[in-house]
Amino acid sequence: MNDLTALTIHEAHGLLKQKQVSSLELTKAHLARIAAVEPKVQSFVSVTEEIALQQAKDADGRIARGDIGPLTGIPMQLKDNLAVSGTRTTCSSKMLERFIAPYDSTVAKRLKAAGAVLLGKGNMDEFAMGSSTENSAFFPTRNPWALDRVPGGSSGGPAAAVAASECLFSLGSDTGGSIRQPASFCNVVGLKPTYGLVSRYGLVAFASSLDQIGPFTKDIRDCAAVLQAIAGHDPLDSTSVNRPVPEYSTALRTDIKGMRIGVPKEYFNGIDADVSDVMKRALAQLAQLGAVIDYNVSLPSTPYALAVYYILAPSEASSNLARYDGVKYGFSAEADTMWHAMEQTRQQGFGPEVKRRIMLGAYALSAGYYDAYYLKAQKVRTLIRREFDEAFAKYDALVTPTSPTPPFRFGEKVADPVKMYLSDVDTIPVNIAGIAGISVPAGFIEGLPVGIQLIGPAFSEATLFRIAHAYQETTGWHKLRAPVN
Repeated sequence: MNDLTALTIHEAHGLLKQKQVSSLELTKAHLARIAAVEPKVQSFVSVTEEIALQQAKDADGRIARGDIGPLTGIPMQLKDNLAVSGTRTTCSSKMLERFIAPYDSTVAKRLKAAGAVLLGKGNMDEFAMGSSTENSAFFPTRNPWALDRVPGGSSGGPAAAVAASECLFSLGSDTGGSIRQPASFCNVVGLKPTYGLVSRYGLVAFASSLDQIGPFTKDIRDCAAVLQAIAGHDPLDSTSVNRPVPEYSTALRTDIKGMRIGVPKEYFNGIDADVSDVMKRALAQLAQLGAVIDYNVSLPSTPYALAVYYILAPSEASSNLARYDGVKYGFSAEADTMWHAMEQTRQQGFGPEVKRRIMLGAYALSAGYYDAYYLKAQKVRTLIRREFDEAFAKYDALVTPTSPTPPFRFGEKVADPVKMYLSDVDTIPVNIAGIAGISVPAGFIEGLPVGIQLIGPAFSEATLFRIAHAYQETTGWHKLRAPVN
């Protein structure tokens, strides 16, 4: 076997099933790849080599007994805001730098049960707040396609790890685009599932009404396999929806003739001209495959989504992060009094972007401003959701750019928070409405990846997989590999 790290999940599964390769060989190949490229990419906060080698041996034992599923023996990474018992879960923050998770998140537990092999934890913007992974308290992750460019965020580590062939898949979290935007920047597939489809138990909370866990993979078939393993009701998460999970692999067809696709015009305002050209070619390809494209779609409340998000998300963050006071979790500063110690803990433990969002949220929730900001934002959220509902009465899916620009350079947007927030302008409405969205590789601009976003109604992941699979099979952008070595 030439290069085991170049495989997809389903290719590796075939080799494991035929006993042409062992999980231990597969895992060692990825650990060697991590050792080779990690000094340049920096996608891992921690590498769990001992755990990986033991889990690979266990997986080989299962396979020898004929007990093999799609993810048995497959090396993976998890974003560092997902709890894995006995491992560091830092959220890329000094606040949790030494925190060891005492239990497994539900997704980690389900992947362990499936026999997946944990290689380590992925770097991210601190507490998932950012669009470039520059807000990590430890180090920035670099884009494997261009090391002077960001990989996107907040799940930049997971996206870069899959793109650099350091693992066969990774899980991220998506609060406003944190899976789809880095997937677009790194030429990989990234799915934000419907809110409630995947349990959030064991995910360190940022904004609880928006957070969702989803996969990064090299292609759609792999994405369907990972979602199959992690989706489903969980009584430990009160927002988990109790409904049957469909067999996603049956949706992987190449026939989309007659499917109705809408193109909402508001998502094209202000996007890079080259991104617009990529979109035109992608839509022409979908039309050639037989989809019926309607370019006269309008979702008029879309321009307000960014403002709604930056009221709701910081408000929920200010509440969720109040628990980090130096008493029970993580970093604790020493001081003469309890109140001074609490102040110093937050002052020294949180980075600038986290502090900014806590202050924004505390202001929006404060007496006298609640009705003017938070309550009004919730009302506009309802309007945005209704407009999506009306659109999906006519269309099977909507297609938009994932990001208005290709990957940008380090430092380019750090000094201007609003400019950075606009990186997620095309992904945020999906989180506000709680529906499904996926980013698929769609081309390159001067060597930099660009993705398209498919949006569907709640629990339409199978439909999105069908359209995305048909598109990828006739374009092949997903087969290109990052040049980093």
